[in-house]
Amino acid sequence: MYFTDRGIEELEKRRGEEEVTFEWLAEQLRTFVDLNPDFEVPVERLATWLARLDDDEDE
Repeated sequence: MYFTDRGIEELEKRRGEEEVTFEWLAEQLRTFVDLNPDFEVPVERLATWLARLDDDEDE
C-alpha cells in the first residue's frame, strides 16, 4: 500500500456517495495549487492523465 492510498481511502469514505463535475474538480485542483504551489507539477500530471484516459495508446 502506498502512503497516498490512505488519502484516497479517506476521500472515498467521506465523499464516495457524492457526484461531482469535472468543472468542480478542476476548480478544486486550481485552488489546491494556489495554496500549495509546490504541488503544481504532480497536479498537472494527474489532470493530464485524467484528461487523456480514453486516448488510444497507439497515438
